Amino acid sequence: MPAPQASMMQNLAKQNFRGKITLPMDWQQPSGDAGKQYGDAFKPEEKSAVPKPMCLFKDASSNKYHVDAATKVGDKFEKFIDGMCSAICSGWSQWQSLAMFTGTLHNATVVSALPGNLQGPPLFPLIFASAPKGTAQEMKYSKAIAQAIGTAWQTWQVGFLATLQCAPHAAFPGPMGPPVPTAPMPVASGSSPGEAGLSDSALKGMMMGNLGDPQALHQKELFEAIAKAFKSCFDTWKTSTQMANVMAMGPIPTFAPPLVPCGPVVCGTNLPIPGVLT
Repeated sequence: MPAPQASMMQNLAKQNFRGKITLPMDWQQPSGDAGKQYGDAFKPEEKSAVPKPMCLFKDASSNKYHVDAATKVGDKFEKFIDGMCSAICSGWSQWQSLAMFTGTLHNATVVSALPGNLQGPPLFPLIFASAPKGTAQEMKYSKAIAQAIGTAWQTWQVGFLATLQCAPHAAFPGPMGPPVPTAPMPVASGSSPGEAGLSDSALKGMMMGNLGDPQALHQKELFEAIAKAFKSCFDTWKTSTQMANVMAMGPIPTFAPPLVPCGPVVCGTNLPIPGVLT
């Protein structure tokens, strides 16, 4: 499976974010004389505005100015979420197209991908390159998110291990087993201790730590929404994406015709060719 589509992650992130924040924040309807004065301050049409459907923020009342505030801020956050998720999926796609296994250990039918064998470019610069940077605050949020995902992904990648199968090399008639593609296996059949860092709670914590600004508005809800969307996409991706066409090869030291006309590959490896995650 290719990297997740941007629309999938965007919709998940916005769904996770929607309706959790009311604008204006901590607003309460005035009562008594203050309430009467408040009511008299607006025209009838200003007291009952129609909220924007599917707005990310809830409006504190039907007052036109509350509805406008929720709509305006919601549109900005929606644009940022769309742009950030698109950048994540673009970087993910680039990483996947370049990922490869190097230095695996191949014996007979088994190709063991050990920690460090899965190689790919750093994810942070691939994401940050197209992330939203229209304002200084957008750049800070984008950098915090891209750094968190890039760091966690690198840890998962370095720790990844899996067992692949190459049946033709169980008994091959020759002194050397030529490059043969391994059988497809889902990424989920492998494992990595680094996957704990890709949980939504871990990613959210890293994003907040990278931002380093406890006063930044709505950061908790924004980071949580994107982290949850990323984790959902990752869980789908690892079960749907195959490790395939890892070209295994190696020597057959027991080959000694005519007495031993075939034998298993021993201490072989693989060709480091990208395109093994499909």
